[in-house]
Amino acid sequence: MYTHLQRDVSRPPVTLATLARMKADGERIASLTCYDASFAVLLDQAGVDVVLVGDSLGMVIQGHDTTVPVTMDQVVYHSAAVARGLHRPFQIADLPFMSYPSKDLALAHSVRLMQEGGAKMIKLESGGKQTEIVEFLTGHDIAVCAHVGLKPQSVHKTGGFRVQGREQDTATRLVNEAKQLEAAGADIVLLECIPAALGATITQALRVPVIGIGAGPDTDGQILVTYDMLDITTGRKPRFVRNFMDGAARNNQEALAAYVRAVKQREYPAPEHSF
Repeated sequence: MYTHLQRDVSRPPVTLATLARMKADGERIASLTCYDASFAVLLDQAGVDVVLVGDSLGMVIQGHDTTVPVTMDQVVYHSAAVARGLHRPFQIADLPFMSYPSKDLALAHSVRLMQEGGAKMIKLESGGKQTEIVEFLTGHDIAVCAHVGLKPQSVHKTGGFRVQGREQDTATRLVNEAKQLEAAGADIVLLECIPAALGATITQALRVPVIGIGAGPDTDGQILVTYDMLDITTGRKPRFVRNFMDGAARNNQEALAAYVRAVKQREYPAPEHSF
């Protein structure tokens, strides 16, 4: 049976072609993280376009201080669970810390995420030698999302979770890095924790869709950690997070739909969520 032909034609699955068309048409891309099948169903029903099985699960699910302890097996496990609950959204999965130090390991682990985890695209935190890895993976028909700006897997090296690109030389480097990653074959670029003006500059400079988290209102799309925007995460949250449970009658589905609507109508992020 060709299962892809049995899908609900009124809600065709989002593809890279869909996302490219959304960028061209100026339609914002609504994205959220997801770690299990139950939430996957909720995000699907809310109209989310892109779902990321992020290594952020190490912090919001496992209780670690960083994403560094997350293993390959764990991301594969969560990605497979999410895939079982999705129909329409485009699923991306993270390559966790030190799972792509070489081209061969990056390829082997990307194949696992797609074959075992059901992901349609892999995401890696970019910089330095990672441009060569992106080119290698895309040369093997692996769809790649490149992560630029604040890189959570590198917090011990960079000194913590801090906004990147405030200085002119760093901003110039990030623009060049994003262009190089696109030239290497990256299909999506994700920007994290950079000034809004820099987010706009990079988005305008690239042909591929650019999704932001704490990167201002002018990227092609937005992503948040679902546990943050549903106010499940306790304690202090990043500046760019908006609590969509406010006014949602304590209903998760209403809050998720409100997030999608706010992104699509360009009401989120507002100035108070930007750097």
